[in-house]
Amino acid sequence: MASRLLRIGLIPGDGIGREVIPAGRRILEALPSSLNLRFEFSDLHAGFQTFERTGAALPDATVEALKQSCDGALFGAVSSPTSAVKGYSSPIVALRKKLDLYANVRPVKTVRGAPKQIDMVIVRENTEDLYVKEERTVDIPGSPTGKYAEAIKRISERASTRIAAMAGEIALRRQKIRDASGPNSSIHSSPLVTITHKSNVLSQTDGLFRSASRAALANPKFAGIRVEEQIVDSMVYKLFRQPEDYDVIVAPNLYGDILSDGAAALVGSLGLVPSANVGEGFAIGEPCHGSAPDIEGKGIANPIATLRSTALMLEFLDEEEAAAKIYAAVDANLEEGKLLTPDLGGKATTEEVVVDILKRL
Repeated sequence: MASRLLRIGLIPGDGIGREVIPAGRRILEALPSSLNLRFEFSDLHAGFQTFERTGAALPDATVEALKQSCDGALFGAVSSPTSAVKGYSSPIVALRKKLDLYANVRPVKTVRGAPKQIDMVIVRENTEDLYVKEERTVDIPGSPTGKYAEAIKRISERASTRIAAMAGEIALRRQKIRDASGPNSSIHSSPLVTITHKSNVLSQTDGLFRSASRAALANPKFAGIRVEEQIVDSMVYKLFRQPEDYDVIVAPNLYGDILSDGAAALVGSLGLVPSANVGEGFAIGEPCHGSAPDIEGKGIANPIATLRSTALMLEFLDEEEAAAKIYAAVDANLEEGKLLTPDLGGKATTEEVVVDILKRL
C-alpha cells in the first residue's frame, strides 16, 4: 500500500509557541510506519516578533506557502501588545479569514479516573460576529452623553448554516468512534448538538443564527442527532454545573470564544486543551494557551495541548487512526500522573513529558 504524504506548515509564533510546536513535529515523525504516512515540513513565520522584525504580523509568503504547499499546519501562540500598535493585528485571525477556516473546534475531555467525567466539543463560528472588527468611536462636542463607541455584529445565513453542519458532522463522527470503541468508551450514549445563542435579546442576529442552525441540523443525514438550544448566559451556568451533559456545542464567534476558554478551566489547565481551525480540506492545529511570557525559555511549558492539536489536525485530514494513537499516548501519560508540568502541579520539564509520550506512542 502506497504511503500518503502530508505537507505540514510549522508556525511557532511567539513565546512558548517556539518550545511546543517542535513537539508536534516530533510526534508526527514518531508515528508507526504501519500507518503509511510520510511528512514534509515547512518552517513559516507569523506573530508579534515577526511584525517587529518585518513590519508584517502575517507575511504574504506564509499565506502563500500554506495555500500552495501545505495540507495542514500547526500554529503555536502569539504575543499581543496590551495597547494598540499601529499596523499590527492578530495573525491567527487574519489566517482564518484568508484561508476561510470557518470553524474553530475545541474538544474538552477529562481522562479516566477524573472526579468528574467530561467529554465535549465546542464548535465556534470563526469568521464573523463582532470579530469582523468594524468599530468606530463618535465624539459629538457638547453632547450630554459624551463620546460613544459602537461595533458591528454580523451574522450571515451561510456562515451559520455551515458551522451548524460542521457540528452535526462532528457529532456523527464522535458517535461512530463511540460505537466502535464499545459501550464504556464514553459518558455519552447518543449524539447531541446544543445550539447556543441570545435570540431572546438579539432577535435579528442571534435569531438568524438560531434558525439557520436549526434548518441545517434538520437535514435527514443528521436524523440520529438530538438537537437542543441554550441561551448563552444559561449555557455558562450549566456548563460549569453539569458539564457532563454536553456532547457538541455550536455557537457564534464571541460566545464560542468565551465558552471555549471557560470550559478549559474544567480540565485544569489551558495547557491541556487543543483546538483546530478548519475549512474545506485544510486544518490548522492550535493549542489554546497563549505565548506565556512568564515561563518562556524555562523549559516547563506544557506540550500536551500542542500534541492534542496535532492529533486534531490529523482528524480533519482524514487520518483518524493516527490521531487516535496520539490521543491514547497522551491520555496514558496523564492517567499515570507521574510526569506533569508545573501548570498541573508537577515538576516535569517540557522535554520529559514529550519523551514520555513518545515512548508510549
